Amino acid sequence: MQPTTLKKILVVLTNTTRYGRTTDPTGLWLGEATEFAVIAQRAGYQVDYVSPRGGFVPLDPRSMKYTDEETLTVYESADFQRRALTHSLSPQQVNPADYVAIYYAGGHGVMWDFPDNQPLQTIAATIYAHGGYVTSVCHGIAGLLNIQTAPGQYLIADHQVTGFTKSEEILAGKRSVVPFYNQPAAEAHGATFLKKRAYKEYAVQDGRLITGQNPFSAKAVARLLVQNLTA
Repeated sequence: MQPTTLKKILVVLTNTTRYGRTTDPTGLWLGEATEFAVIAQRAGYQVDYVSPRGGFVPLDPRSMKYTDEETLTVYESADFQRRALTHSLSPQQVNPADYVAIYYAGGHGVMWDFPDNQPLQTIAATIYAHGGYVTSVCHGIAGLLNIQTAPGQYLIADHQVTGFTKSEEILAGKRSVVPFYNQPAAEAHGATFLKKRAYKEYAVQDGRLITGQNPFSAKAVARLLVQNLTA
């Protein structure tokens, strides 16, 4: 079947430039946005970009070491530079009814500005309530942790999810600076946290929730989402 008449997917990016109060820079993990967007756009979906504050989206400098030609082509495009990195939408500019899915991209920065952003939570909950999909990759699961479908009822409760693991934080050298670990945070709100070997592609679907474990899982999340939207 062809994609639904409504062909827009909302990608959420971070505004955070550093690890907490340190001088260590962070931001969006570039490939987690570009790899997802390429697959979604090839399937006929328009991708819009939003961030907690809107406007400028910083890049995690380490993510530039893991780019390929496709990622660099997207990064160099005037459209991505404008709509994603310099003029991302603010939550107040987003109409949730326009979107069939929301995707939270990662990078360590999201651990500071995703979990408690109520406007983004409302957007995601509304998309989900209208039959849409809520998806994330890597640290992007931070955006899912506190979404509620009703007071005290967490979206991820009784669902299987995945995200960046403690062992991956250790390997990344960030164990001592992150504000929380994804697995216990998700389990505290009733989710079952699944994981595979560190830094291997892995995505989990449970109903209309699709999550990926690490930066190498963005394409897997995108493929699962497109398969569901076009089924």
